Amino acid sequence: DEDEDEEPPAEKIKRKSPEQGNRPPSDLARHDVIKGLLATNLLPRLRYLLEVTCPAPSVVLDILAVLIRLARHSLESATRVLECPRLIETVVLEFLPTSWYPVRAGPAPSLHRVPCAAAMKLLRVLASAGRNIAARLLSSFDLRSRLSRFLAEAPQEMALPLEEAEALSSEAFRLWAVAASYGQGADLYRELYPVLMRALQAVPEELSTQPARPLSMQRIASLLTLLAQLTLATSSTTPEPSSDSAGAIVSATPSSITWTQVSGLQPLVEPCLRQTLKLLPGPKMWQALGPVPTACLLFLDAHYQAWSQQPSLCPEDWLQDMERLSESLLLPLLHTPTLGSLWDSLGSCSPLCNPQFCVRAPEALPSLVSLGSTGGRLSLSLAGSASPFPFLTALLCLFNTLARLHKGLCDQLAAILATPGLQNYFLQCLAPMAAPHLTPFSAWALRHEYHLQYLALILAQKVATVQPDLAINTALHHSLVLALLSRLLPGSEHLAHELLLSCVFRLEFLPERASGGLEAADFSDRLSLGNNKDSGCGRGALLAQACQDLPSIRSCYLTHCSLARASLLASQASYQGELQRVPGLLLPVPKEPLLPTDWPFLPLIHLYHQATDTSLGPPPADTIGTALRALQWVLVLESWRPQALWAVPPAARLARLMCVFLVDSELFRETP
Repeated sequence: DEDEDEEPPAEKIKRKSPEQGNRPPSDLARHDVIKGLLATNLLPRLRYLLEVTCPAPSVVLDILAVLIRLARHSLESATRVLECPRLIETVVLEFLPTSWYPVRAGPAPSLHRVPCAAAMKLLRVLASAGRNIAARLLSSFDLRSRLSRFLAEAPQEMALPLEEAEALSSEAFRLWAVAASYGQGADLYRELYPVLMRALQAVPEELSTQPARPLSMQRIASLLTLLAQLTLATSSTTPEPSSDSAGAIVSATPSSITWTQVSGLQPLVEPCLRQTLKLLPGPKMWQALGPVPTACLLFLDAHYQAWSQQPSLCPEDWLQDMERLSESLLLPLLHTPTLGSLWDSLGSCSPLCNPQFCVRAPEALPSLVSLGSTGGRLSLSLAGSASPFPFLTALLCLFNTLARLHKGLCDQLAAILATPGLQNYFLQCLAPMAAPHLTPFSAWALRHEYHLQYLALILAQKVATVQPDLAINTALHHSLVLALLSRLLPGSEHLAHELLLSCVFRLEFLPERASGGLEAADFSDRLSLGNNKDSGCGRGALLAQACQDLPSIRSCYLTHCSLARASLLASQASYQGELQRVPGLLLPVPKEPLLPTDWPFLPLIHLYHQATDTSLGPPPADTIGTALRALQWVLVLESWRPQALWAVPPAARLARLMCVFLVDSELFRETP
């Protein structure tokens, strides 16, 4: 009976968040349609349909699609799906069986007791919600044996229609890759090593098949993504126990994969990359490859990251291998005209430069998460088939790793920053524009675009630090750094922290200090004030002092623009490949950027609040220093980067500067 499987009332009360209270489902649905649906006992009803009524295949696929939407909403929703009595057991037993009768191509009379790719996708989305859910799926539902069953055979040998078999194999690789991104499922690598090697050795033949099948290319990319995650697992260190809330999300289980077990993968993957790059001049053939070249680049990036962190190996070996890869593959690639066309198309595919890509459909609901599919998007968009963003982001990711590990390659890799298409794209991103509308899809797309910008800017920072003579367009790069910092969304805390730490207050990114900017500031003041007398403390002298005080200014803003520690640690783990610290792969739909548009005035605002609100505690000891550093930085921006403050109206700037006069009279006393 369905009523017997419903949760006890006490358990339901525990699950309700404080904001839900005893609100009826209709009220919850007005605020969040997913929470409203879950409040109607939808999950037991869907389980009843799958378990008892055995509906038609189209109904089964629709139910699985609904469950995927529910699981993708949030960690809370994914947990509800996982803990619904007998729901996941029914999905696994009925739609992921380990044995089945052969199924021919064409409409199937029933999907029960037949493997279904949508069911595997549901488990993958659930695992993406959190590392604990992934661990429970692997341990409680016998997914290890099912992964082995669906990956042990090639899609052509699975007694299923070829398209369904390839989709099922791809989802199995992706589920394993998600588990591997938490440092889990490593024991399967030893068991399925022959299977993975056989699949990897068959990739060149599949790539040479014309025309390329999209599902086959997705399966290859999923395989390479899995191998990249398994390779990163060899470089993960066991985290130290922590007593704070962020430490509670960390699993201290060390990886069971060693470098020796994955070091032989590169000689098999690199030829695949070379084979795909030969198709770069043909746009149609290149688009048919889908995500395969991107996955190859990301694997090489993971390979060198892991190789460089093996303490028992000689650094000279991986340094020489980086030089070999750079000279034989990457540098010739930079000078190909076709790569230049990819850079040129960044602006036309950018959701930031084309706000119409981010417009919500009239019937779309903000709480119903939908990332959109490639098939439903324009080819010239970030998620389209002709998008250059995935490949170029992976290329920049590899370049950053090489430049970080081998500083001698910075001068050669710097050529990528001089690409005209990249410079034009940066200029488009700096043009005045309205803030993009944040929807689930636009937030997903903007995160990818901001990641590409971040990688390019970090590479420019490395080049400016190691080879200052080769640094070009540093003022343009600094302007984009400031714009990017004010646009980053929640989930990118690590990027914001790194920009504040290494780029925003970088002296090399202020070429005006050495190219007449100080004298020009003094001359401008004399013209505007009509005073030819040199007082010795003009704007030029103040700017020169601010340039000298940049380390102190950076420390001030790192303190007052600090981000939530738990979010920062989770973001760092995700971006740096620290698998043992990754809490989950799902990100919430943001409502606003990480930092406010008036972040340069935050130290002054904080001083004002601390002076007027006694509940916040005593004012900081270095009030004068904090105010001075903030005013110095605002002066630098007003003088050399005025576009960074365009989003703050003049009246708002003046109001924030007035905080200085409302803080403390001690600020205006002369020092003895």
